[in-house]
Amino acid sequence: MSIRIGAHVDAADAVAQAQAIGAQAAQVFLGDPQAWKVTGPGYPGGPQALRDDAAAAGVDLYVHAPYVINVASTNNRIRIPSRKLLQATLDGAAEIGAKGVVVHGGHVTGKDDPAVGFDNWRKAVDSLNTDVPVLIENTAGGDFAMARHLERVERLWAAVQASANASVVGLTLDTCHAWAGGVDLTTAAADLRAITGRIDLVHANDSRDTAGSGADRHAHLGEGQIPPDLLVQVIADADAPVICETHGDMGPDIAWLRERLATPA
Repeated sequence: MSIRIGAHVDAADAVAQAQAIGAQAAQVFLGDPQAWKVTGPGYPGGPQALRDDAAAAGVDLYVHAPYVINVASTNNRIRIPSRKLLQATLDGAAEIGAKGVVVHGGHVTGKDDPAVGFDNWRKAVDSLNTDVPVLIENTAGGDFAMARHLERVERLWAAVQASANASVVGLTLDTCHAWAGGVDLTTAAADLRAITGRIDLVHANDSRDTAGSGADRHAHLGEGQIPPDLLVQVIADADAPVICETHGDMGPDIAWLRERLATPA
């Protein structure tokens, strides 16, 4: 199996960090993930240098959009800035040659009709001007989330496919989020692919909590609550590039997964 395996690293030292842990791919932020501004990678020499150095090292780059983005929101003061920030993130991702931008599915409130949130996603995709794929990530918790349960993912996907820009939308499968969100990991990859026709990226994370907990708390691979064989199975079934995201040294996670998937370094 030739799945490329990488990790989330600091953009300012992305290539060196990726090489140090044996990563073939690197996911980065382009600023404070809790802020409403894209400041750039902070890489010596700027975005072009990061692009060139990553290409020379054979490291594929991905960008994770800021957590504050919620294009599904019915609140204009959240939704409109979210669209602008997503576009700015995509622009920054294009500058570094990223293969995709991961963005959370967002949520509405208990008093909102979820259909409005799904349609807000369609409008957001309509407004985009980018060649960089927008990789919507399934989420772990929230009764009013747009991408927690398979039924919600199906409705969200139908909405974004109605956009003229549908071709730029892809999917990120987060294993911890799926487990915590109550998705059956034995069939998760097949179920999601049946809905979307694609899985573009995997966030390979174990979970500190039990299945269906709704808690987004990552654990290093093999150290959490997801049975190791099941974790390896869903990643293999997804058959997409992998990013490990747990805090701390992710070199062991990459090695753990590479050994079990029998992928070349």
